[in-house]
This record gives sequence, C-alpha cells and structure tokens, in this order.
Amino acid sequence: MTARTQRIPSTRRRMILMLLLVGSLLTLLIGWNVLGRIMMKKAVANMPVPVQTVSTAKAAYSDWQPLQAAIGSLRASRGADLAFDVSGVIQSVNFKSGDRVQEGQLLVQLRDEDDAALLNQAETAAALAKLTLDRAQRQIAVKAISQADYDNIAADFKAKQASVQYARVILGKKQLRAPFAGRAGIITLSPGAYVSAGSAVVTLQQLDPIRVDFQVPQRDLAQLAVGQHAVLRSDAHAGREFAATLNAIEPRIDIDTRNVRAEAVADNADGQLVPGMYVKVAVDVGTPTRQLTLPQSAITFNPYGQTVFVVKPGSGKDAPPTAQQAFVTTGATRGDQIAVLSGLEEGAEVVTSGQLKLKNGTPLAIDNSHPPANDPNPRPQEQ
Repeated sequence: MTARTQRIPSTRRRMILMLLLVGSLLTLLIGWNVLGRIMMKKAVANMPVPVQTVSTAKAAYSDWQPLQAAIGSLRASRGADLAFDVSGVIQSVNFKSGDRVQEGQLLVQLRDEDDAALLNQAETAAALAKLTLDRAQRQIAVKAISQADYDNIAADFKAKQASVQYARVILGKKQLRAPFAGRAGIITLSPGAYVSAGSAVVTLQQLDPIRVDFQVPQRDLAQLAVGQHAVLRSDAHAGREFAATLNAIEPRIDIDTRNVRAEAVADNADGQLVPGMYVKVAVDVGTPTRQLTLPQSAITFNPYGQTVFVVKPGSGKDAPPTAQQAFVTTGATRGDQIAVLSGLEEGAEVVTSGQLKLKNGTPLAIDNSHPPANDPNPRPQEQ
C-alpha cells in the first residue's frame, strides 16, 4: 500500500509539469505571432506609398450642341417594282442594269404585232366612219336623209373612235416605261422570255434626294421640330458625314413601343446612300450651351455616385502631386466627352486613366504622352 501511494503523487507531478511546459510553449507562440503582426503593421505604416503613373486632363468649358441620336433606315424618295399589266413575250430590253433612266423612257418592249394590227384595223374603221359622217352632214343639210339615220352614223363614228383609243391602250400596255427618273435595278430577263402580268420585271429607285426613317422615344418628342439640321453616318462610308434636314414627324405615337416616327431628307447626288442601308442619325435639338466637359474615362461610376480623382499639389517643396477623390454630378455625353454639372471648377486637373490603383493621398507621376480619347465627334478608324 505504501509503494502504490508513493507512485500516484509522482505521476501527478509529471502531468502537471507537462501541462505547464505545453502552456508555456503555446503562450510563447501566441506572443510571438502577436508581436510579429504588431511589427508588420508598424513597418507597413512607415513604408512610403509608391508613386502611381496616371494621365490627366483639365476640365474646360466648350460649346455643346444638344443632340438627339437614333438609328435610321434609308428609303428612296420614290421607288417601285415595275411590272406589266398584261402577259407576253419580251421583244427588247432597252437599258442596262444600274442605268440612270429618265421619266417616260421605254425600258422593256413586249411583242405587239397582233395588237398593232388591231389598232390599224380600228383606225381604218374610224377613218371610214369619219367619211360616212362627213357625207351624212352634207345630206342632212339638204334633208336627203332622216335625222335618225344621221344620229346612227354619228354614234357609229364615236364608237369607232373609242375602239381606236382602246386599241392604243392595249398596245401601250406592251411597253414598260419609267414612271419617274431614277436608277434602274438589275434585270435578269432577256428577249424571248415570257413574263406574266403583275410579275416584277425591274426595280426603279429615285435616290436623290434620299429619305431616312427613324424613331425617338415619346419623352424626346418636344425637342424635335421640322427643319432641324441632322447628320447621317454609315459604317459603309467611315469618316464621312451626310447633311440632312428633319422633314416630317408622324402625328401619332406607336402604342406598342411609345416611339414616334420621324423622317429626314438628305442630298445624295453621288448615290453613295442606298435604300435599305441603316445609318446613325444625330439631330441638332435645342440651342447650343456651354458645358464643363471631361473625357468619359475620367468618371468612375459607383452605386453611391460618380467620382473623379483631382490632382492636388504636393505638401513639400519637391513632393509629387497627390490624388484626392471628389464626387461629381454628370450630364449628357457627346462622343468621348461627358458634361460635368457640379463638383468641379474650370481648370481642375483630373485623372483620366489609372484610377483603380489610387486612393486619397496617393502620390502621382503624370504621363500624358498617350491620353485617352477626348473627341466630341469621334469617327471610326479604318484598319
């Protein structure tokens, strides 16, 4: 019993010593970790903030013409798919695909020998009826014939004249003439081909002037007025602008889209604009104003508002300038520019690229050798 009693306290002492040793080690490790973090925070706090390279631009006032932008579709002033009223076989095609034709010009002729013979027959009968009527007029003057006979002869002459007119109409339907001046399309028919009545033979489009149809939301309807200047741009003619004039505004609004349709007219003497082409339309609305503008790249859009980084002078003699965040209120955009309504003064220097690496007080190195786009009227660049 004595030996067992002596072994129990000895075991407890060893366990207590082991627990104290483990606790000491844990305390040492935790203290070392906390001390390391404190030293790291002090080192970071004392570390100088690296200089960030950015580009800048100064806020400046410029004349601002409000624009109403839309996408439009070109349409010929007059256009038609020409067809014959009657069926027949083509005798001749008197134009080439793509030719400019004049109003009344004969384009396609159908075979008309039988109709020409019928017209000749009708004209002969009418000539004979005219001679008979002249003879009857002399006879009625001397009471050689009755009034009833004279009336029958006069009626027969008028009927023969009507037959001549009808034969001429039928003969004229064998000719396809241009109803207006314009440019003819591509014709695929040749002499000898049979065409049915009503089948399109060729398209004819009057391209000068040309019209553009576009739509604007109903909220912008009050800004539009007939006679306003507009500019058309097409990716088919990169870098070129076509002047146009707002010609008409639809007197009703589409109940499905709540848009209103408008029409502009543009000169197209060189025929570069063709019907069916889509164009970008910019209508000058309102009167020009002066707006404080910046490149759009200078604005950072956040859920809590729009901000910019303003360049502030350094605090020391040779200290670099620093960034200071400021809230602004923006307005409309124009090309690469955006209007600043409040939050900046004229001449304020603002960071235009590199904002993601900035915070308040970040020292700046300004490099404007490659500034961002700041064109109020940018044009696509050809590759």
